[in-house]
Amino acid sequence: MPLFDQISATLTGVADDRPPVVLVHGLTYDRRQWGPLTRELDALDPGRRTFALDLPGHGQSPPRDAYGSDETAEVLHRAITAAGLDAPVVVGHSLGGILATVYAARYPTRGVLNLDQPLRLGRFGAVVRDVEPVLRGPDWRAVWDRFVAGMGTDGLAPDARALARDASAPRADLLLGYWAEILGSTDEEIDARRARELAEIAARGVPYVLVTSTEPEVRLPGVEQVVLPGGGHFPHLAHPRAVAELLAQSVQRVGPPGAGW
Repeated sequence: MPLFDQISATLTGVADDRPPVVLVHGLTYDRRQWGPLTRELDALDPGRRTFALDLPGHGQSPPRDAYGSDETAEVLHRAITAAGLDAPVVVGHSLGGILATVYAARYPTRGVLNLDQPLRLGRFGAVVRDVEPVLRGPDWRAVWDRFVAGMGTDGLAPDARALARDASAPRADLLLGYWAEILGSTDEEIDARRARELAEIAARGVPYVLVTSTEPEVRLPGVEQVVLPGGGHFPHLAHPRAVAELLAQSVQRVGPPGAGW
């Protein structure tokens, strides 16, 4: 599998005037999880340029010493540039939704599609900090398994449920590395940072869509909300056609780089 700078990825489609789509998976997963979505997108919008990548330390991408969101966004930008792509629509699931947000606040982007990443920490920050000692010990896997048990995979169809289960390779260094921002900052600091990033994205006229399975507790300013019931934490696996339709519609909504969908 070719490396684009330091990132292993699959690049498909044709270069034309449609904005390319960059797919950023969640923590411990890899680009295999995008299979159902990319098949539906290809049926709805044939030949759309699509870049499905493995995050650093995931899949076939080599590990790094640190996985901070700013640093990782820079690595993604180098890979996207190496692939010959400009101002993409960035799709991010879970942790990938944070990275898509950081990316769009820093680099030319024509849209963000956030799949089930509320951005506001809520109770999650306290939970992660409470289990940090366990994550640094031999029983770290039990912590991750408890998180996975709450992701609602039981509501997925069998093939999708198997993909959510099998396209994942958790490691303690990934959990600690990608959660370093949570472990080293307060909820208030992180929430303020996300708010600044959303404000920057909105100021650039870049549309931002959040897809969830239930109504969020907090409405984010400048964010369009789409609810696709069922599927728990994996709307792209529960509703690949509906998510592909959102992406296909972005062709009609997009302007020149920086103008948004």
